[in-house]
Amino acid sequence: MNYKGLELDKFQEDAIKNIEHNKSVVVSAPTGSGKTLIADYIIDRDFKKGIRVIYTAPIKALSNQKYKEFSRSYGEKNVGIITGDVQKNTDALILIMTTEIYRNMVLSNNPFISEVSYVIFDEIHYINDIERGYVWEESIIFSKPNVRVLCLSATIPNADEFARWIEAIKGHEAIVVRHDERPVPLHVNVYDAELGITTLKNLKDAMDIPDYHKVMPRHHRFRQKQKSKIPPHFELVKDIRNNLPCMFFSFSRQGCQKKALELFQKNVFQLNPEISAFVRNKLSGTSPEINKLDSVRILRQVLPSGIAFHHAGMLPIMKEIVEELFERGLIKVLYTTETFAVGVNMPAKSVCFESLRKFDGVSFRMMNSKEYFQIAGRAGRRGIDKEGFIYIMIERKFFEYDRIKKMITSDTSPITSQFRLSVNTVLNLIMQHDEKEIDDILCKSFHSFQKYGKKFMDRENIVSHNAFYNYKKKLEKMRYVNGNSLTEKGVFASKIYSDEILIGEMFATDFYTRLNEYQMLVAVACLCYEAREKTEFFKSYPSKSSDELKRMIWKNDYLRHEKRFREIESLTALIHPLYHGRSLLKILENANLLEGDFIRFFRQIADRLGQIKSATEDKSLKDMLSNCKKVVEDCVGEFDTL
Repeated sequence: MNYKGLELDKFQEDAIKNIEHNKSVVVSAPTGSGKTLIADYIIDRDFKKGIRVIYTAPIKALSNQKYKEFSRSYGEKNVGIITGDVQKNTDALILIMTTEIYRNMVLSNNPFISEVSYVIFDEIHYINDIERGYVWEESIIFSKPNVRVLCLSATIPNADEFARWIEAIKGHEAIVVRHDERPVPLHVNVYDAELGITTLKNLKDAMDIPDYHKVMPRHHRFRQKQKSKIPPHFELVKDIRNNLPCMFFSFSRQGCQKKALELFQKNVFQLNPEISAFVRNKLSGTSPEINKLDSVRILRQVLPSGIAFHHAGMLPIMKEIVEELFERGLIKVLYTTETFAVGVNMPAKSVCFESLRKFDGVSFRMMNSKEYFQIAGRAGRRGIDKEGFIYIMIERKFFEYDRIKKMITSDTSPITSQFRLSVNTVLNLIMQHDEKEIDDILCKSFHSFQKYGKKFMDRENIVSHNAFYNYKKKLEKMRYVNGNSLTEKGVFASKIYSDEILIGEMFATDFYTRLNEYQMLVAVACLCYEAREKTEFFKSYPSKSSDELKRMIWKNDYLRHEKRFREIESLTALIHPLYHGRSLLKILENANLLEGDFIRFFRQIADRLGQIKSATEDKSLKDMLSNCKKVVEDCVGEFDTL
């Protein structure tokens, strides 16, 4: 079969044939094998028929990339995007959105969804995510009966079980299409301070010999006195000069910037005037003040040498520059965080790992096989490279041969349910369904299917029922629910997608009537701010308004227990200059947050303000929220590209 001039692989043909028979399809295939071409086929077919199709992605970066990609193919007016902070062409036939947005639409029974033929879930293995995995389950559970799903993922060992679950709850056939071979084979190496580039087995054998480093000649130029140390990253780059371009993955944003500068200072590559001209042209319309930012200054310094870094803390325009240069083949070494592996679909000849250990927000741990293959799969460009190369930097004190061998040999991580009820889900269930329908829905989780098998629809087996009715009792006590219907307060909270009760207690009671716009901004900012140990605020703006806000919160029996409101004083460092019209670059001087984090934080504030505005019926509150949102949007507007 030929599609757009490409001869399709068998697994692509099989998937398309089943799509033509109106079946849901689960595609399990390695990263870089061409899964997205199946999604492209659906979009192209349905666009020509005038049928709406939705593409969902786990992160905004991937949504943004797909929006740009489809806009080039079908024209901007025919493609829309909806994320928490961006909405364009929301009635377009091709709609790109984060999975959370789709889940919110189906949960609230948005009539718009009934017009959809297929929903594409890219990176469906995110269902494993402890914090967000339930969103994918709810998206499938609450999808309309006429909607079919295309689930794309790296290798899923239990894909058949997942497809049987879809069949059981949706009442139509779901087919698994597997493809185990990569189009470009991977050659895996480790990089050791004593041995340099070698195989995993050779390193194990060497470490099994007592005092190996004493009896063997130190033939490599940089050998360390202590064999346990990680060799310098720039030495690895020098050694793989014939296997560039490479993506060098680091789990630290600052580490990416530091490594890029260190490599630049080694003068490994010649300057490329084409890159310099490209960067000057892209930045010609932006404020010259951005050149004072550390990340911009360092990036402009290293880019002409074909060296770059990419992480979520950068300005959107700088990420865009790096992505375009990488796509053009002008970047030789890209230091990047894990997000790039998911968010940007751009392969390289080689992939380097600074380490196989990562910080997961709680502690340092080894990557699992799915995380490893998500990154490693970026090695090897189809149609360009005969093989892709992996280089894993090894710190001997953390070397576990059996564990690493198992990780890099095959992706053995199955999809497992992370289903949990949220306040928003409970409120929408009560608003949209009767008791029997709710009981049926609560039985449908993938967790129930995995735990109880064929009996998964039996009510007495389901823990979710207990959780639901416990939630309901609490919501009745707090006057969000009255029997089997929602109160006015409950209807408000059903339109809020996180911190539902906190926001309900602030904006669905008379609490907000005592707030001015500045206090409103500070209060919402507290709910959006994620405190980090290393964050410093260099200046704060104590005022009568902030003191009054603290007193009001302290007097409220529910709000006083929320720890995030302890950040009121600190966050005046950002919100005071924001409210008084200072530029983003000036606000950046008040904290050590990265500029991309500032923009994301302000976008989240704007999104939360928008949710509250949509939920309330109070016109005066709507006006105040609109004013607050405009303050935020005016500040980030200059730097806020997709």
